[in-house]
Amino acid sequence: MMGCKTERSDYDKMVEFGQEYTEAWNSKVPENMASFYAEDGTLTVNKGTPAVGRKQLAETAQSYMEAFPDMHLTMDSLTVADGKYRYYWTFKGTYSGPGGNGNRVDFSGFEEWTMNEEGLVQTSVGTYDAEEYQRQLAGK
Repeated sequence: MMGCKTERSDYDKMVEFGQEYTEAWNSKVPENMASFYAEDGTLTVNKGTPAVGRKQLAETAQSYMEAFPDMHLTMDSLTVADGKYRYYWTFKGTYSGPGGNGNRVDFSGFEEWTMNEEGLVQTSVGTYDAEEYQRQLAGK
């Protein structure tokens, strides 16, 4: 009989990482989200200007958390190819923060992660349908 303890695969560890990252977003504490990144980690969304370092990463998270006080992120799946992980997510919330119009959004996207040696996100490239997001924000 083999021992009861089995070694978890790297993929299983990354699924857990993704679940904890999701919880960090839902904690509404921006620094929790930023802590999943290397000190000099980057997040680029839809080919925009990257957030570089934990301070800017936390500011990026804060902007969503303030605009959508009831935001809820779910992890849809996690895939791996060529050493990069794709974290697929769905974001739901009501645009009721400062300047908000009360419209609800429900959109999905993914982040492609390159991890560093410490097991933190070094580079994240995020993608979602910006036109659909804008249409929902406008309530159309």
